Amino acid sequence: MTDRIPVRRALLSVSDKTGIVEFARFLAAQGAEILSTGGTAAAIRAAGIPVKDVSEHTGFPEILDGRVKTLVPQVHGGLLGRRDLDAHRAQMEQHAIEPIDLVAVNLYPFEATVAKGAAFDDCIENIDIGGPAMIRSAAKNHDSVVVVTEPDQLAEVRAELEEGGTTLALRCRLAAAAYARTASYDAAISTWFAQQTNQEFPQRLAVAGVLRQGLRYGENPHQQAAFYADGSQRPGIATARQVQGKELSYNNLNDTDAAFECVAEFDRPAIVIVKHANPCGVAEADDLAAAWDLALRCDPVSAFGGIVAANRRLDAAAAERIAAIFTEVVVAPDADDAAQAVFARKKNLRLLLTGGMPNPAAPGLLVKSVAGGFLAQTRDDGRVSEAMLRTVTQRAPTPAELADLLFAFRVCKHVKSNAIVYAKGLATAGIGAGQMNRLESARIAAWKAEAAAQAAGLPESLAKGSVVASDAFFPFADGLEAAAAAGVTAVIQPGGSIRDKEVIEAADKAGLAMVFTGMRHFRH
Repeated sequence: MTDRIPVRRALLSVSDKTGIVEFARFLAAQGAEILSTGGTAAAIRAAGIPVKDVSEHTGFPEILDGRVKTLVPQVHGGLLGRRDLDAHRAQMEQHAIEPIDLVAVNLYPFEATVAKGAAFDDCIENIDIGGPAMIRSAAKNHDSVVVVTEPDQLAEVRAELEEGGTTLALRCRLAAAAYARTASYDAAISTWFAQQTNQEFPQRLAVAGVLRQGLRYGENPHQQAAFYADGSQRPGIATARQVQGKELSYNNLNDTDAAFECVAEFDRPAIVIVKHANPCGVAEADDLAAAWDLALRCDPVSAFGGIVAANRRLDAAAAERIAAIFTEVVVAPDADDAAQAVFARKKNLRLLLTGGMPNPAAPGLLVKSVAGGFLAQTRDDGRVSEAMLRTVTQRAPTPAELADLLFAFRVCKHVKSNAIVYAKGLATAGIGAGQMNRLESARIAAWKAEAAAQAAGLPESLAKGSVVASDAFFPFADGLEAAAAAGVTAVIQPGGSIRDKEVIEAADKAGLAMVFTGMRHFRH
């Protein structure tokens, strides 16, 4: 006994017609009757392949501008009728319902319509109704019906049909894929509708993604992992083209995303070097090569084996500098031919070109799993401007200090809390990340600034004459005092502590300028 089922009648109705004509030709050669609709039927007919319009098969015309063409008993009865039940077969015969053994349907391009910024009515018209209904009907009756929802599934179905029929194992797998497709489609629709009706956090939140690649493992070799794209088209790792290099790992992808989102904060040519999801060097300059030199100087030890992100098209000068040390991944919106030739000499280096830069001020939703559910929050799209700053000390910052303060606070937004960033000349001088108290972050950042100066052969710490940014308020004066001891001249922090007065007094005592932002940037 075999579970293989041949296809005697197939319904083909696709928006993506990749491979569908060749598949129809194969089915016709196998003796299958082909039913179809609209553009799919026209394409098949134009290829000289026999095809019957669904309306002819059902005896019911397409109505309401094509909104109703397959939502009829002759279609859904043909898909849902169980071949193993006498009662079902009798009812199908009574109502002239012929069985349909295969459905190939891919849906109206709703996601693509939204992505290109179409008007509300156009998006509504691209919500498919009949397609998902047929997919779900066929998937439910997978004992007898095979359902195809993606063009790349056609080859496997054809291979089994050439062996006498589709197997139950394949039909089950395709049914699972079919329900995942309709679920992700409905998730895209519900998300879009919630946005249109200003529901930031709807009662039911659907999260969906499309498998972009399977990964060798997760954060550690004993963990399994995969990368999914959510279809939002935000420039970054999901839109990137890998030009060269080894397969990307889970940690590569996570760190590359962190680096690229950070470098997008800056308007001038900028470089961000990331290690373990934290920036270890950030700089702005007149060109990428100069920015690289400044970013690398901040922490050359951590930069080894790191992730490098640029916010401009990479040129040969920048590529030569980056390629001079071991780098895991380089990501940028583009790279010229000369830069690509430089990187090609480093065969293990992964080069990713995203085609654009993400907008740091664009809204979006971030989701994090927790036991029994997940947390959702809007993206940290806050950006502090000069107009938002409030000077709270006797001395106001100089124009140069002010520029460095704003730069350092933007970097701080991308450093794991508790975060302290020293900066000078629009380049990081020392970064303290992820500590359990702010004092330790300040001390670590100062230590790194001193070590970086020694590595560069400089006579004094990079922190001397720098400014310091804190992602949240100083709960005590000790963290600020540690920064003052390291040589900072100005401070930027959110403010809002019950000990603000004590911290302000400490700043005045040290002769520091300090500004409050009124905005914090926790990052966990």
